[in-house]
Amino acid sequence: MAGHSKWATTKHKKAANDAKRGKEFAKLIKNIEVAARTGGGDPTANPTLDDMIKKAKKASVPNDNIERARKRGSGEEAGGADWETIMYEGYGPNGVAILVECLTDNRNRAATEVRTAFNKNNGNLAESGSVAYMFTRKGVVFVPKGELSEDDVLMAVLDAGAEEVNDANDRFEVVSEAADMTAVKEALTAEGIDIDDFDSDFRASVLVPLDANGARQIIRLVDALEDSDDVQNVYTNMELSDEVLAELDAS
Repeated sequence: MAGHSKWATTKHKKAANDAKRGKEFAKLIKNIEVAARTGGGDPTANPTLDDMIKKAKKASVPNDNIERARKRGSGEEAGGADWETIMYEGYGPNGVAILVECLTDNRNRAATEVRTAFNKNNGNLAESGSVAYMFTRKGVVFVPKGELSEDDVLMAVLDAGAEEVNDANDRFEVVSEAADMTAVKEALTAEGIDIDDFDSDFRASVLVPLDANGARQIIRLVDALEDSDDVQNVYTNMELSDEVLAELDAS
């Protein structure tokens, strides 16, 4: 699983680039709107909405934008879209399995843009179910290392349902079942351990190791998919060694 978490770390850094910032804001705003529509507009009574607002604030989304999205979702303000989540499945070069999570108000547009990204980057869309069986939804919580050891984090989260703690450069990554993520966060907070970030993620049971050239092909395809406003997340089963990551960083 280490290769995947390293890719997630790489992706995390990429997402922080200014060029990606506007798109990241749009995704966070969309998540707030959907959470408010699904569970109501009061963050104290809607933990998912509370989480989405915290994530948006951490990413420096302006408070006005956050509040308007909350109101649109809850119906306090007009103009909310009818968002729906759609998962697309496909294969990239070298047989890498890819899951594409879309949040869209136009199913036809989303399908067209996803298909185009696959076709232009030597991939192909697959039938529903042909890729999804390889992936399991997990909860992932990131903790800044500071003075902490891996054992410190593990002891804090073991009884909360955490499955593993991974070293992810300057952070520890705590992986659990998606349903246990809130309990993991609460256990960390109770022990006075800061949380840097958290998300749900899809982890693959079978990984495909790639060299730097193979990795570049998949990264191009992932970037093309993420260029679509309808695409929220892209998950792959590629595995990148430390050597390959070093080669990618140097290029």
